[in-house]
Amino acid sequence: MAKAARKADKPAPVSGAARRSRPTVVPDPASDVDDFNKEQELAAFKDMLLIRRFEERAGQMYGMGLIGGFCHLYIGQEAVVVGMQMAIEDGDQLITGYRDHGHMLAAGMDPKGVMAELTGRRDGYSAGKGGSMHMFSRERNFFGGHGIVAAQVPLGTGIAFANRYRDNGRVCLTYFGDGAANQGQVYESFNMAELWKLPVIYVIENNRYAMGTSVARSSAQTDFSKRGVSFNIPGDQVNGMDVRAVKAAGEKAAAWCREGNGPYILEMLTYRYRGHSMSDPAKYRSRDEVNKVRDESDPIEMARKRIIDRGFAGEDELKKIEKDVRSVVVEAAEFAQASPEPDAAELWTDVYR
Repeated sequence: MAKAARKADKPAPVSGAARRSRPTVVPDPASDVDDFNKEQELAAFKDMLLIRRFEERAGQMYGMGLIGGFCHLYIGQEAVVVGMQMAIEDGDQLITGYRDHGHMLAAGMDPKGVMAELTGRRDGYSAGKGGSMHMFSRERNFFGGHGIVAAQVPLGTGIAFANRYRDNGRVCLTYFGDGAANQGQVYESFNMAELWKLPVIYVIENNRYAMGTSVARSSAQTDFSKRGVSFNIPGDQVNGMDVRAVKAAGEKAAAWCREGNGPYILEMLTYRYRGHSMSDPAKYRSRDEVNKVRDESDPIEMARKRIIDRGFAGEDELKKIEKDVRSVVVEAAEFAQASPEPDAAELWTDVYR
């Protein structure tokens, strides 16, 4: 009887249907929000708009056959990298995965060089041989673009180790997504980072679907800010659609790292409007869901509304910013198409054999 009772008390497993019923639209966690002044609001608006328009143009050029291979767009997630760049200091580093164009632009890399690399041209940041997923800029402390899922996490941890070894006060932002968060090398990195108190901020860009499977179906712990609990790494869940919330969380995490306390995890609750890559039709979610996020949480439109409501700028000034941004993107596209392709003699240079 006792054995039967114990068996009866065992909880039933959660069914797949129950897990899939969990909400997938971006929640609004209770996080601190900085009040931006006029200069900050306009700068964030312009930077986010540049990423949005650049990515839209990249999507068009991919459809025209001017960009080959894979191409992962950052549309919808702009507030994450712009807010984090506002939170760090000159000399801090960043490293990310393959959805990387937005990170490059936010770091101050030249849109012309980024677009030239996307189109495989000689004037690109990797001389036309890296493409969408593998660009670097030592001058801007941008350590890539990495095509292997989660490969950048131990690399970013290593950069943080170098910072601690040199005692230079620098912090490394290491970005990865909700899909990469389930890779084993992430947890090896967590262990080492906490053990050696490395100054690294792990920025988990949770756009809810990884390559196409929702977080609810693929992750036992869906609160990624808690993924470091067993390593004693603190973490916060942040509204990644609000650039002000991102900046506030980033400043808190950066201060923690600079004080010698070790790593910090920031889960950015964000959302991508396009598919995982240009080849993904994104049929795993409804159009209504995407439109709901666009209507209620778009980071650029929220910034636009704040700017107008607070009298920081009028419609005419915002239209001028929009025109200037479009000119930058058009110039980048024209530069890329005019740039020569790499010489065939360069095929084996810069390649480890």
